[in-house]
Amino acid sequence: MSESRKLVISSGKRKTAIARAIIREGRGRFRVNGVPIEIWPIEIARLKMIEPYLLIGEELRSRIDIDVRVEGGGYMGQAEAVRIAVARGISKFYDDIPEVRKIYREYDRVMLAGDPRRTEPEKWMRYSARRFRQKSYR
Repeated sequence: MSESRKLVISSGKRKTAIARAIIREGRGRFRVNGVPIEIWPIEIARLKMIEPYLLIGEELRSRIDIDVRVEGGGYMGQAEAVRIAVARGISKFYDDIPEVRKIYREYDRVMLAGDPRRTEPEKWMRYSARRFRQKSYR
C-alpha cells in the first residue's frame, strides 16, 4: 500500500463563505458539495466556479479530480470562494509548471490573492452601518 498519489488541500474565502478544495490525481471530475459541476442549478454561479478549471487547458484538466466543500454566505459568495480555492489548489498541484500561475495572475489576480472586503458592522443607535436618523428642526 505504498502507492504515492499527489494530493493538495486549499481554501478560499469570500465575505462569509468558506470553500475547501481537495485536488488529487484522477480523470477530470469536478464536484461541489457532492454535486457534479455540470448540473449545478445556478448557471451564473456555475460559470464563476468553473473559470479556473477551464483556463488551464484540456490536457491538465483531464489529469485531476476536484472535490469542494463550501458553506456560509450567499450563492455568489460561495461561487467566488470555490473559484479562489480551486485556483489556489490547481496552482499548488502544478507548481512545477509556472505557466499555470501566470495564466491566473494575468486573467484575474483575485483568483490567487483573494478579496479582503467584508461587510461593515452596524453601529449603535443607527439603522445600518452608516445611516443616521433624520432630524427635522422646523
